[in-house]
Formats: sequence, C-alpha cells, structure tokens
Amino acid sequence: MTFPADATPPRDRSGRLGIGIIGAGRVGPVLGAALAGAGHAIVGISAISESSRERAEAMLPGAPILDVPVLVERSELVILAVPASELQALVAGLASTGAWQPGQLVLHTAAEYGTAVLAPAVAAGAIPLAIHPAVSFTGTTIDVGQLVGAYFAVTAPAPVQPIGQALVVEMGGEPIIVAEDDRAAYAEAIATATSFSSAIVDQATALLASIGIEAPGQVLAPLVRSSVENALRRAP
Repeated sequence: MTFPADATPPRDRSGRLGIGIIGAGRVGPVLGAALAGAGHAIVGISAISESSRERAEAMLPGAPILDVPVLVERSELVILAVPASELQALVAGLASTGAWQPGQLVLHTAAEYGTAVLAPAVAAGAIPLAIHPAVSFTGTTIDVGQLVGAYFAVTAPAPVQPIGQALVVEMGGEPIIVAEDDRAAYAEAIATATSFSSAIVDQATALLASIGIEAPGQVLAPLVRSSVENALRRAP
C-alpha cells in the first residue's frame, strides 16, 4: 500500500492531533492522558459501564463520552484500547460501515497483534500502528508516571514507524521496534513475566500475612525490585 504524504511524526505535522479513544479500561484513558499532556486534543472516549465512565471522567476530565462511530468520524488518531479478543471484530465492523478515513491514524494496544489485524482499516486508507507499553496498568493517574522511561513495542510499516516512535516519545516512553512476525513471541514474553511475577508475589505475601505481618506487600516490594533488577542485569 502507498501511504499518504502526510504520514509523518505528529511533531512534524501542522498542529496537534485530535484523538479518539475506544475503550475506557485501564489502558486507553492513561494513554489519552499522556498524549493530552503532550499537547494533543482528546476528541472523546467511548465508555459503556459505570466504572469505565468514572475512570474516563477521572483520567480525562471534560472529555466527551461518545459513541464509537462518532469518535472515529471526528478523530485524526483513533486508539483501540480494547481486549485483544474483541479487536478483529471491531476493526472489521467499523470497516463494513465505511467509518475509517484515508490518512487517519489507527493504533491498537494489544501485545499479540501487529498491524495485520488492522487490514480492513488500511484498505480504507488508514495508517496502521500497533503500540504496546510494557507496563502493568492500574487504570489510575499513577500509570501516567509509569509510562515515563517505560518500553513500548512499536510495529508498523517502515514508512510510518516514525509516527509510532514519536507518539511513544511524547508519552515519555522508549520505543522498540518489534517486527510483525515477532509479535506473538513478544506477547508470550510479556505474559510469562507478568504471570510468573504475580504468582510468586501472591504466594510470598500470603505467607507473610499468615504469620501476622501487616502490609506484607510493602515488606516485599524492595526485595522484588532488587530481584527483578538483578535478573535483568544477568539477561543477555
């Protein structure tokens, strides 16, 4: 596919991007807040449940809560922060209604997918980006600070990789390029590290709690950080 002439990093475009966020779980509002802090405009966010609406209002005060088709129509950058299991159907469904626009940036946050899952949007002329932050999200303002210095996997066609890299830098992160064919391995690594560390920490805190130690998580936190840092130093 030939990408539009304006497929340049946001900082090189005229003005800032109007961003629409589909999904008000733990990830979408945080990325929106970080990009808003970099000067971009939040067009709106979709939120269905009461908890997601409360999260959206807390993280993005004043941002309208809009229906998905309206968000896509009004946005220059659409962030798809939905569960991976819902991503393919969402992209295809919007394509079937003619929602995607030529030159529009479409970014998803699922670890296991590259940009192939965005093919229906690309066929309509959209610019595909797959960006995954290697962060354990809480869905609160704490996460915005966690993005600073965090690594983000960026997958995109070579001509538009600078767009993804620039967005990551604007959020305070460090972009790393992950090839389309390597996304599954990347996702497995992230899932393994997350599940293993969570299981070990849960077991250790339960043991301390069973012997009457208060706030076992606070007791173990320095040890966990030290263990992770030592393991990373030994890694190739």
